[in-house]
Amino acid sequence: MGLPEVVIYTDGACSGNPGPGGWAAILIYGPHQKEVTGYEAYSTNQRMELMAAIGGLEALTRPCKVALHSDSAYLINAFQRNWLANWQRNGWLNAKKKPVENQDLWKRLIELTKEHKVHWVKVEGHADDELNNRCDYLAKEAIREHSEQE
Repeated sequence: MGLPEVVIYTDGACSGNPGPGGWAAILIYGPHQKEVTGYEAYSTNQRMELMAAIGGLEALTRPCKVALHSDSAYLINAFQRNWLANWQRNGWLNAKKKPVENQDLWKRLIELTKEHKVHWVKVEGHADDELNNRCDYLAKEAIREHSEQE
């Protein structure tokens, strides 16, 4: 029997960049749907995009075949264009010989992709993609909820 097939939509948001950040992931397995969100008091848009993917993958309870949808070119290109392999080969330095930002999160994502078979799907942000729009709303809502509590 093959791996369970799961669809994950993700998005991250920041109020200011840097500033308070939120992320969201929607996991879909057959007729089941689950929403997960998170918040950081001080973050960046890029970190929240990565955290959304991490949060979605970490919510899985067993190895899965995943179609992960994101509007983040930063996230998708790192996998589709082999940026990660290049960064690792170059000692986590980017093309400008500067340390790659968000290494801690990239390393977590690499570990998660060893556990799950992930297909990275780029979606158009803020378009007519209902699940991408829902993730955007949930990520911003996570920021609003925590801002009201502080």
